[in-house]
Amino acid sequence: MNKIDTGTTAWMITATALVLLMTPGLAFFYGGMTRAKSVLNMMMMSFVSIITVSIAWVFYGYSLAFTSSGDGFIDKFIGGFDALGLQSIIGTATKAGGMPSMVFSAFQMTFAVITVALISGAIADRARFGAWVVFSVAWSTLVYFPVAHWVWGGGWLAGLGIEDFAGGTVVHVNAGAAGLALALVLGKRAGWRKEPMRPHNLTLVLLGVGLLWFGWFGFNAGSELAVDGTAGLAFMNTQVAAAAAAGAWILVEKLRDGHSTTLGVASGAVAGLVAITPACGFIDPWASVLLGAAAGAVCAYAVGLKYRLGFDDSLDVVGVHLVGGALGAVALGVIARYPFAAGQGKGLLYGGPISQLGVQALGPVVVGLYSFAMAWIIGKIIDRTMGFRISREEELAGVDITTHAETGYDLGTVHASGVASLNGPAVPAGANKVDA
Repeated sequence: MNKIDTGTTAWMITATALVLLMTPGLAFFYGGMTRAKSVLNMMMMSFVSIITVSIAWVFYGYSLAFTSSGDGFIDKFIGGFDALGLQSIIGTATKAGGMPSMVFSAFQMTFAVITVALISGAIADRARFGAWVVFSVAWSTLVYFPVAHWVWGGGWLAGLGIEDFAGGTVVHVNAGAAGLALALVLGKRAGWRKEPMRPHNLTLVLLGVGLLWFGWFGFNAGSELAVDGTAGLAFMNTQVAAAAAAGAWILVEKLRDGHSTTLGVASGAVAGLVAITPACGFIDPWASVLLGAAAGAVCAYAVGLKYRLGFDDSLDVVGVHLVGGALGAVALGVIARYPFAAGQGKGLLYGGPISQLGVQALGPVVVGLYSFAMAWIIGKIIDRTMGFRISREEELAGVDITTHAETGYDLGTVHASGVASLNGPAVPAGANKVDA
């Protein structure tokens, strides 16, 4: 057994907790962006992803993604079953950093959790909760675990030398393509483009993006799996890319619409965090500023594609995560300066081969198509069997009350002795009421 590095292990446990915090942060971010009658359901979709994916990860997810049964063709695409239940890795150290393999597994588990949760934003307001639970297990099993193996677990894309430091392709392109498929399977929300469907609580949105931004340092800097200069580089690049993207998004809003919005600064920050995710350990800070600015501007326009193309991606999963993740992944073929491992190349700007740019483009295309196709198939099967979409009556009433028998805001009472009035002070209990 290799010696455990306590410093690295302490940092990686901290990074794991930071990444896990991102999923509740996403729940606040998504919850605030929905209408008030759907906020609890939206948040529950994130929280239940923690439950289903964590359990699947322990039983077989880690094994499929990060172990192998051999060197054959099938193994390059599927992975292996060499660590079922994680029993064989307790107390052992990983090859990189000297942390226990159980810590590495826990860290990677949090990535799987948030990837699934990201998809839910595309189908806000209209999905059956039970159907989402089934989808979260099926998609993580058939899509996320194999794709993580392709890129990070020694699979075929890793063999081609793809660079994806923290998940631009594995997480964001993967989730964005699946979100597009589900948005098409479930169809448009009732009243889409005819009724206003603005975020109901921008305070929650800003709280959510703050938690996401904070957790993203564990997401990106933690992906170095060590406490060293590259982790520091990833940390700095994460910050400046998010800042540049947030600034670019609100600048686009100001020039296009005449005003900058809180939703814009939140969405822009996320777009920058998404784009820098695959690149954070490979590029210089000045390049991160440019990449972040490009992501903020491009994604600000990309979120409008749903209106032109006619698909209802409720919370802009496609415009931010699919587009932003692909932009960051492909950009590495130009601006990558620090190859992570043998077989990976620098970007064209630093004399790297055109083949590296080709691999960086191939990854998002293949993963996007695979994720879209599998999400479509899984979604259709669920829709034809148990039903994926709630009824129109349930949708109009609000999925919170019809599915969970709860509401996000109880404005009927403020305390036991009075009834709240939206237009005046509380009316004491038992007071006479004027008949209408």
